[in-house]
Amino acid sequence: MELDHEACYRAISTRDARFDGRIFIAVRTTRIYCRPICPARTPKRENVTFFATASAAQEAGYRPCLRCRPESSPDLGAWRGTSNTVSRALTLIGEGALDGEAVDALAERLGIGERQLRRLFRQHLGASPIAVAQTRRVLFAKQLIVETTMPMAEVALAAGFNSIRRFNATFQILYQRPPRELRRSKLIDGEQTGAEGITLKLPYAPPYDWDAMIDFLGARAIRGIEAVDNRWRYRRSIALDGAQGVISVEPDDREPALRVSIRFPQVSALSGIVRRVRRIFDLSADPLAIRDDL
Repeated sequence: MELDHEACYRAISTRDARFDGRIFIAVRTTRIYCRPICPARTPKRENVTFFATASAAQEAGYRPCLRCRPESSPDLGAWRGTSNTVSRALTLIGEGALDGEAVDALAERLGIGERQLRRLFRQHLGASPIAVAQTRRVLFAKQLIVETTMPMAEVALAAGFNSIRRFNATFQILYQRPPRELRRSKLIDGEQTGAEGITLKLPYAPPYDWDAMIDFLGARAIRGIEAVDNRWRYRRSIALDGAQGVISVEPDDREPALRVSIRFPQVSALSGIVRRVRRIFDLSADPLAIRDDL
């Protein structure tokens, strides 16, 4: 995917929030990639490379910035709408398709050849299917580490790592430190398991019409399953694979994000629950594209 280097550099020079989630800046001298709104000093023009996805940046050998936290950027890939096959593949990857099977098995499920699938991913995402799956696992794990007090073993399981050893090794390679050191000091004391409940921030690209969304959901709420509290909080019960839990969603009062609280006994289901919440609240919507079409 071709990116306009000059336009991208102007965006990071002004920390233009409209580009957040659309591009990632990689600094050759530090081997770190950032969001365009990163508060760090703007690097020299000749030292930067731009990528359309975090997966492409990581596959190129760059590690995520600890200041701007790429895992907190809106999920606004510029490739959206260009390939239905890529969209279907990403849905399957999000459901764990590459956690225990090879790329050729994923391609077979999509009805195309492995080479064609790799070509489409390279064309639209700038990265291989394996790199995309790995980046998603790492960034979700990083979010759980920073925003919750879940034990590391549960973080690894929730993010789709097959073993705690692989989880630790991946973070050591990517962040050059063990995952526990990434947890903020204020969260270290008093671990809370995922089954006891966690709260995560799910970012979006503003503007976001919370009132319209909550009115829409409230008018269609299923009695006994869903509820809307004073147009501020959405609650519902969930059931997956025989297990039951509850979620609640409300707007964050400081950042362009929704706060989702999840109480569910199976931590391995957390990523899927988060993905469904994002879909229900349309958090990957591109407001600029919507404005242009309207």
